[in-house]
Amino acid sequence: MPEVDIHIGGRSFQVACQEGEEKFLLSAADLLDNEAQSLADALGRMPESRMLLMAGLMLADKTAGLEEELRAAERKLAQKDAEIAATPAPPPPTEKEIVEVHVEVPVIPDEVTSEFARIAERAEAVAAQSDEVLAAE
Repeated sequence: MPEVDIHIGGRSFQVACQEGEEKFLLSAADLLDNEAQSLADALGRMPESRMLLMAGLMLADKTAGLEEELRAAERKLAQKDAEIAATPAPPPPTEKEIVEVHVEVPVIPDEVTSEFARIAERAEAVAAQSDEVLAAE
């Protein structure tokens, strides 16, 4: 069982924990240390047991407040879920409500495609003739 050195209120403690829980223990000790430092700053030095008791109580108070907020949020969520469940589903659309959309896609006529191909062939022939004339010069 690993032992971890923690620091709370300017004092060091060695605490044992389960394998792999060291990081959680250090995180919890940091929370307790923050509360203890607040007490020390406000009240000065005090006996170790009193400092730990007061810091623990302050954390417990914060935790209780957060738990109440959580319960209120859960109640609100349950209320919203109930409202959603009570809302009737809309009926399926009738045949009159179904709208068919027809989209016409323009098609290039075959004669236009053929004419473009003929023009392209002529342009290539002119380009080839130009290449021959330039090569002869």
